[in-house]
Amino acid sequence: MVVGLLKTLLPIGKRGFLAVVLVAALAGAGVLSGALGVPRVVGVDNEFGNVTNETTEIRTALVVDNLNSFGVRVGNTSVNYTVEMNDVAMASGARSNLGLDRGNTTLRFSTRMRNVKIPEWWVTHLQNDERTTLRIQSEVSSSLVGRSVRVPYSQRIETDIIGEFNSTETRPVNANAPFVSDPVLYVNETSANWGSVTRERTPIRMRMRMYNPKQVPYTISEIGYEMTMNGIPIGEGTTGRPYTIPAKSEKTVRMQTVIRNQQLDEWWVSHLENNQVTGLKIDFYARVELPTGDTVRVPLRQLTYEKRIETHIFENDSVEGAVERANGTTSPGGTTRATTEGFSDVSRFPTPERRDTFPHRQSFESSVTIFAYATE
Repeated sequence: MVVGLLKTLLPIGKRGFLAVVLVAALAGAGVLSGALGVPRVVGVDNEFGNVTNETTEIRTALVVDNLNSFGVRVGNTSVNYTVEMNDVAMASGARSNLGLDRGNTTLRFSTRMRNVKIPEWWVTHLQNDERTTLRIQSEVSSSLVGRSVRVPYSQRIETDIIGEFNSTETRPVNANAPFVSDPVLYVNETSANWGSVTRERTPIRMRMRMYNPKQVPYTISEIGYEMTMNGIPIGEGTTGRPYTIPAKSEKTVRMQTVIRNQQLDEWWVSHLENNQVTGLKIDFYARVELPTGDTVRVPLRQLTYEKRIETHIFENDSVEGAVERANGTTSPGGTTRATTEGFSDVSRFPTPERRDTFPHRQSFESSVTIFAYATE
């Protein structure tokens, strides 16, 4: 186009050839000297979108600053991205043919995470001491400037699901049965830890130190449990053998609860629909053989374990709210502390956990080459 314009203004020949070369040199020099601004990524926002039984939408907005006084409509700007949780690939996608206006442009894209990947991630979360590193790797490329820049996003997610079950509080167990004086037992201590987690099962090893205050021994033929997360049944079971607690003595009762991992994708949906809050509940009961020979089912209400689990994923991104402003909608879920890394101007969007493992200033570098052919 430049060559054609010059042909109409100048006679073609050595003078025309030199003019074309001069234009090319000036354009290249403008880019190299900074006269022509280079686009740069200045912030990112991620939010959860539509959630179904099968998929979870992740909406992302990249804010790109075009420093030039003109829009970039020639060439091709594209974005490739992947979502990983503890190196488990959850989703990936790409968008191309993106244009940049003057100033800041919000590039919007979304990907759908497959909920069937939740059990696989869950195993890594527990094996990593209930810690997850969420990573979204975005790469913005431009054929106009012939370069690309990576925009890494990293966030730590931590939980403590069973920690509060560890207790030395003494709790009475009442039978609430005729001709039986309560309490029939005391629970002096409870503790729990994770067993060997597999893709199918998550075992929780539990211990209860029980005291028999009576003058006669008690036999506990069974201790059972029912476990729910946001009301969704995820596990149930009983002890494998009976325990006899001598009079005026203590006995440690051991049992293993099991979470059925195949239910976790259903739980995940409820977790996001409940603003990333989960109510974990474990109800216990015991079957106790009384000295009369009768067996009673005793609800162990004093041992009911309830835990509120919050994750706060995608809270306080560097341009928090960009997705909603771009879409004009409010996304469900969406609220953990985030680490924003690798932005060209990250100082404009300070975060409390910025680390130095990535360079803080990255930008598109550009070069312009114009080939012209002229004849005498």
